[in-house]
Amino acid sequence: MFKSLKIRISISVIVCLAALYFLIPTFISDIPSPWNQFLPKEKIHLGLDLQGGMHLVLEIDTDKALEAMMERTSNDLKESLMESKVRFRNVEKAKGATISLELTDAAGKTALEKVLKDTYPDLEIASTTPREGGQLVTLKINDKRAVDLKKLTVEHSLETIRNRVDQFGVTEPEIIPEGDNRILIQLPGIKDPERAKNLIGKTALLEFKIVDEGNSLDEALRGNIPEGSIIAYGTREDKSSGQKGRVPYLLKNKTLLTGASLETAKVQISDRFGEPHVSIKFNAQGAADFDRITNENVRKRLAIVLDGVVHSAPVIQERITGGQAQITGNFTMDESRDLAIVLRAGALPAPVNILEERTVGPSLGSDSIRQGIMATIIGTILVVFFMILYYRLSGTVADLAVIINIFLILAVLAAFRATLTLPGIAGMLLTVGVAVDANILIFERIREELRTGKTIRMALDTGYNRAFITIIDTHITGIVAAVFLIIFGTGPIKGFAVTTIIGLAASLFTAIFVTRVIFDYVIRNFNIKKLSI
Repeated sequence: MFKSLKIRISISVIVCLAALYFLIPTFISDIPSPWNQFLPKEKIHLGLDLQGGMHLVLEIDTDKALEAMMERTSNDLKESLMESKVRFRNVEKAKGATISLELTDAAGKTALEKVLKDTYPDLEIASTTPREGGQLVTLKINDKRAVDLKKLTVEHSLETIRNRVDQFGVTEPEIIPEGDNRILIQLPGIKDPERAKNLIGKTALLEFKIVDEGNSLDEALRGNIPEGSIIAYGTREDKSSGQKGRVPYLLKNKTLLTGASLETAKVQISDRFGEPHVSIKFNAQGAADFDRITNENVRKRLAIVLDGVVHSAPVIQERITGGQAQITGNFTMDESRDLAIVLRAGALPAPVNILEERTVGPSLGSDSIRQGIMATIIGTILVVFFMILYYRLSGTVADLAVIINIFLILAVLAAFRATLTLPGIAGMLLTVGVAVDANILIFERIREELRTGKTIRMALDTGYNRAFITIIDTHITGIVAAVFLIIFGTGPIKGFAVTTIIGLAASLFTAIFVTRVIFDYVIRNFNIKKLSI
């Protein structure tokens, strides 16, 4: 089939038109209305080093996630033991991801093991210490479940961060896991890195707790905190001076409702003061729980706590149905929007630590683009002139193949939504040299055959056939090396490797297929007596 010149010309034209099809949005910003329906919407994505932005490496504190899970489990376990009539003195989360409980009789251990087997299969007894009138039992989560929970924590964090970034409006973000408990985030084109960092790193754990008004706050601040209560702080702004101060609250430790029950959160403006606040709406189950909670605690204060900070503690005047509430706290408009975003996206299952932070300014990105394009243009021009001067008209054919090669690389990047980086531009320039080298091998073989007195047709056939194996060998070797760079390399190295693989594949097509089609077409349709090579 490929011996037919018409078919080979058709393949070459179709490939070039397909490349042009995917590159139109990149080179033409405003496409007329009737045509833009039939053309792709994606342009070539520019990496962080080309358009500026922020690079973050986050570490997920998976140990804290396990501790939080054990904190919740200790509260549930206490109720389960009471329902099973197991005699105990105290159940509380101990150091690390463990739970300690004191049994009051020897028979209690057997009853405890039954409760664990039936209701808490992931928990196991780590140690038992005899005590006067009973025994102290330490529980831990089994190792296999702990590993699974840490993995789920990272996956949940990745999805939550991705949802936050998408709602923040960053285009073409790169959010990928790195290692066991790290997440790599690249946000090209970000204009407010500090705000983005706060948005991404905020845990956003929303809790509703009852204010403990039955005990003295002053006594608690002196260190006499009653059992089952905690001290939390909020902020209050002095209207006259504008200064903010800390306000202590004594809260019941038990969380009545969390942000996991939210359906939506949005910014609204107060009719009375014109200040922004976040209006929240619970899902069906959350609305039912909120209805019950407000009904049972009329005339009590319900604290709205976000990441351990009390934002407000209004008095419940009456039962609240419909599952709607407000979070106020002297927010700016940006703070309100960001709070609504993190509440809609959900809380992070564990705190995050920023291990690495880099910010690339847009001016530096513009300089990189300009210098990278300039280097590619200068390198290509030098190669073009060398080929024309040394191989004359045949060199022009090779130059045309190089230009097609560059367009094919860009078209593949646009079609597969790959990201062009500065190392990627270096990879493009490298493949220009490789593509020219392939043509030089072919031309030198053809020259050797012409010196032996063979006809132009026979010299072309022999030159291409003999150079074919060498070209295939060098290109496949380069592709294999680039594959290993992708497997073991990091971001910039991967960008270089991806562009190199695309360029080498395009070079094979242009050097062996396209240039041969041009030579065969010229020889067949023009009376060529001597090959300009």
